[in-house]
Amino acid sequence: MSDYETLILERLGTDDRLARITLNRPEKMNALTGELFAELWDCLHDLEADQDCRVIILRGAGRCFSAGYDLTPGRGRHPDERTYQGRDEKGRALLMNVRTSMQQITDVQMYLWNMAKITIAQIHGYALAGGCELAMMTDLVVAAEDAQIGHPGLRGLGTARNGCIWPLVMSMRKAKEYYYTGDNMTGRQAAEAEMINYAWPKDDLDENTLTFAERVANGSSDHLAMLKTTMNRFYENMGIYSSVRSATEQDAMAQMTEWAYGFQEAVRDEGLKGAFEWRDGPYNTGDQSFRE
Repeated sequence: MSDYETLILERLGTDDRLARITLNRPEKMNALTGELFAELWDCLHDLEADQDCRVIILRGAGRCFSAGYDLTPGRGRHPDERTYQGRDEKGRALLMNVRTSMQQITDVQMYLWNMAKITIAQIHGYALAGGCELAMMTDLVVAAEDAQIGHPGLRGLGTARNGCIWPLVMSMRKAKEYYYTGDNMTGRQAAEAEMINYAWPKDDLDENTLTFAERVANGSSDHLAMLKTTMNRFYENMGIYSSVRSATEQDAMAQMTEWAYGFQEAVRDEGLKGAFEWRDGPYNTGDQSFRE
């Protein structure tokens, strides 16, 4: 196995049949970058080729699973970052370049869905925006009861590729409610809505996740892969591949709406923190007693 700059890879469980990947940018709340996705792509391919690996756990280091994509203005790019700049020589956004760059990230997310291993997302703290998208593409999801799961990026940054997952795992009414508002669910609420499998007290999360993964890993690697393929075919026949790709294209186009341009101007004029305050202010002051 290779050494990684943005990931930690461990082998655990009976006969090392579990692999645990930890997103390792804790100082940035595991914000997702092209470098991280490139390393995750390589790591998943290595594990898929390993017959001894049966189940892969994906979690985050530090305070959270992942707070989303790294939106830091002016952040330097790593040589491994596979992305298009998306603009012409005059600085104008070019839709197909933006779409192509975003589809490359979608390909990594969908690899979790399609790879011949069972994958489990273990969420604590925040799993927001791109972090939520990444977790939703795994086979199984568990979380701390107080975790925050959602996609605030729906508020003027774009759409969500996990939008095509939510209608498959939640009721239409709940899926639309959280898609239209960009609100978060706690881990407990997400389990009740069947967005995730289980929510446990934070102190029990590591131990319970390993116990759950060991139970899943009782089958051989190849047999589990067949079970995953059989199950996935039902959902793929409902159009999940076309839905994910369509959602990614809608996400690219949503970068050019009135709300999105307002957010981009707020980032330029007030910085990222100020832009988030501008975006989330109306939601933070609203009455949510209707959910009680």
